Amino acid sequence: MGSDAEVALGVIQAVEERDGEKLFELYREDVQLHEAPSLPYGGVVDGIPSLREQLESAPENTWLGTWGPVQPTEGERRFDPRVISEKDGEVVVLYHMRALAPSGERFDSPVIGLYEVRDGKLTRAQMFHYDTQAINEFIERARQASSQRAA
Repeated sequence: MGSDAEVALGVIQAVEERDGEKLFELYREDVQLHEAPSLPYGGVVDGIPSLREQLESAPENTWLGTWGPVQPTEGERRFDPRVISEKDGEVVVLYHMRALAPSGERFDSPVIGLYEVRDGKLTRAQMFHYDTQAINEFIERARQASSQRAA
């Protein structure tokens, strides 16, 4: 495994550990993060300043704001990443998104991440989810269960 794969795996580990400082160290200033537009946090985040703004102004619409509440333990935050390919600054990783709704419902779905690394930092990431409809339905049920518990 080369240094580009180590950067991609470092990014994944920082997300698993919720280590924002390490994550920002691994990102280039102009990093682009691409998610399916149909997801609650979907679209393109263009650069660290844009990401910081989202985290400050609308954290509930970010990846962390969506998945954080349904990943209460290390088990749900564990992605079990496996590098599939690494060539010329591109790294392909297979990993799993896991979650646990307040109702006890569990979620587990594979994701392929395409990472581009330049000069030892992540410059672009694009995630390909197996079933975005299943993600959206699970997130909606989890949010409903959470609001019912709060009521």
